[in-house]
Amino acid sequence: MEKHEDVQYCFQDGNSSCRKALLSTSIYITLYIFFSLISAVTVFLNVLVIISISHFKQLHTPTNLLILSLAVSDLLVGLIVIPVMTLAIMEPCWDFGKYFCVLYFYMGFLCTSLSLGNLVLISIDRYVAVCDPLLYHSKITITRIMCCISITWCCCIIYDAAVVKNFVNVQVPSRCLKECFKVEGFMWGNIIDLVITVVVPCSIIITLYMKIFVVARSQARKACPLYIDFTDVGWQVYIIPPQGYQANSCHGKCLLPLSGTNHAILQTFFLLGSQNF
Repeated sequence: MEKHEDVQYCFQDGNSSCRKALLSTSIYITLYIFFSLISAVTVFLNVLVIISISHFKQLHTPTNLLILSLAVSDLLVGLIVIPVMTLAIMEPCWDFGKYFCVLYFYMGFLCTSLSLGNLVLISIDRYVAVCDPLLYHSKITITRIMCCISITWCCCIIYDAAVVKNFVNVQVPSRCLKECFKVEGFMWGNIIDLVITVVVPCSIIITLYMKIFVVARSQARKACPLYIDFTDVGWQVYIIPPQGYQANSCHGKCLLPLSGTNHAILQTFFLLGSQNF
């Protein structure tokens, strides 16, 4: 009987659908400080990345634009998702109304989709850079990357909004967080959504990075240090100092060029010339 009397409900009108969290003041404050620090660090680091890439023109590369897009989505996590999730964990009583309830569900869903979408684009960028370095700058341009980022953001925003509208029924009045919304068609809708937003992107990311690992490992085995002296190959008349170049050589069938540096084409000529000699 004593335990029953200690139970406190969110509302004093006989509604026993959810109970208040019974935490000591020290634990309560400690948890709030902990989650607040996580949110602050997340916001600070992502703002730093956003300002750095946006301000310095030298960083305006296709890869850095993808990192910028990922930083913006992570910034939303620190600004909105983490604070709302903190309230969800610490405060089971929901006093924020139906619109904040929709925002809580939608932003968490959206940030997850955006993060995975950006990671897919980054994995594609790295795959082309490693497996096809000679054509990287022609295939991966800033314009194409910006179009891909815009399409990814638009698709995620529209798709998540459609899911919230068609499958999430906001309860009014929303008295407890667990009763804030109700997912309809849970079995088939949730499975399809899980496949589209998690399984497919993760499969693409894992597949591409496995291919990158295989290609990088094969090139690492074949590539050997090789110093080319321009005098030895008879190019001293055509080449302005330095007198030589630190290139790579390989044994057997090699993927050209042997590295993705700015001198990759020159290295290729060196290798072909040495094979002819």
